[in-house]
Amino acid sequence: MVDVALVLVSGIGCAVGYHVATAGTLGKTDVYAAASVLVAINFVLLTTVQHGYRLKNITNLPRTFRMTLTTWTGLFGALLAIAFTMKVSEEFSRGTTISFYLVGLAFLLAWKIAAARWTAHALRTGAFANGRAIMIAEFGLATSSNAVDDLGQHGYRLVRVMEIPAKELASPLLLSSLAPRFDELIAFAREHRIEHVFLLMNWSRQHAIESILDALKILPIPVHLVPDTNAARFLRYPLVSTGNTFTAELRRAPLSWKECALKRTLDLVGASLALFVFAPVMLVTALLIKLSSKGPVFFRQTRHGFGGRTFKIFKFRTMRVLEDGPTIMQAQKNDPRVTPIGKWLRKTSIDELPQLFNVLNGDMSLVGPRPHAAAHNDEYEQIIGNYAFRHHVKPGITGWAQVNGYRGETRTLDLMQKRVEYDLWYINNWSVWLDILILLRTATGVLFQSSY
Repeated sequence: MVDVALVLVSGIGCAVGYHVATAGTLGKTDVYAAASVLVAINFVLLTTVQHGYRLKNITNLPRTFRMTLTTWTGLFGALLAIAFTMKVSEEFSRGTTISFYLVGLAFLLAWKIAAARWTAHALRTGAFANGRAIMIAEFGLATSSNAVDDLGQHGYRLVRVMEIPAKELASPLLLSSLAPRFDELIAFAREHRIEHVFLLMNWSRQHAIESILDALKILPIPVHLVPDTNAARFLRYPLVSTGNTFTAELRRAPLSWKECALKRTLDLVGASLALFVFAPVMLVTALLIKLSSKGPVFFRQTRHGFGGRTFKIFKFRTMRVLEDGPTIMQAQKNDPRVTPIGKWLRKTSIDELPQLFNVLNGDMSLVGPRPHAAAHNDEYEQIIGNYAFRHHVKPGITGWAQVNGYRGETRTLDLMQKRVEYDLWYINNWSVWLDILILLRTATGVLFQSSY
């Protein structure tokens, strides 16, 4: 198991390296080796319990990152608490423990990226297609649907496809008319040790589905009904139990009061800490803006927040104009309105720091869909479907769209549509760990990329 090897190498390597660098000795190598084994075993067990080693989860990088970060951090916290309670924490140096946490996490995340890419490639090439299966499909659907390719990429090898014309599927005498073909298919399944049967047809053909199930009842193998085109696009959403009925949650409600409280706590703690850290930078920036051009230090503009309510966003002024009205032109590359200091502020994203006051005030969150100028907001609501759904959460200083490359100027409608698509995915999949992941990715990358 690669995870075990990486944890052991990180733990023992950090212990040896830290003690050699600071004391010139190997230190208590046996103690750290035992601790590394304990961490490795618990990490693998916790990941297994969360189904982290399933193929579909390995290729889901956002989920894998959240799971790895949560499990690794929680495991360290729990083990440190146990060590403190048992009064054995003095056996471990703080330098070694901190370096073990950071290096181990970095190794694991790097491995998860490599494993996701390798697994995705293997799935595309059918390397895991070992389960023998047959498909009974409505004529024409096997070639027009992507279900066949998808099954091949996720562990199933279709050894035979039986197509039935739509006219015959609609016949009340389906069983009797196709009896010879079903008998031959059953014999084929037995001879080739088929493990699965997949039905691919319109879900409205209830009689045909029940008839086929009746014909195949002698085979002791599972029969799967593949979603038709209409049902498939809805079943991608989470299934929610509502008594004895399961429903597809096509659109989740705004965050519950518990989720809002958790997110608000993260916002208050994070914004307060960020203001404390960046206070000197913000003070110097304010002085540079005041000395280099005429106008106020801060730029305030109307934006739409939670529920579509308007608020005034704070930014450091980077332009010679203070546009806020029904017509606003987006900043562009080499925009003559941008001041010399403003170019540097926009490039480093320092101009966004005053939005920490918006976060403390409750108008914004650290993470969420980026708020657009009111004029642009009204325009996009008219031409992009589901755009208004972005207002189901508070807007953020950074967001899922931004850390995935959709930030800065949106020159085309397609770019804005992709940004909205990422924003909606964030809203429907929100968790506090997703917020932390976005903040970490922002801190390590987005703040140092160019923007206009």
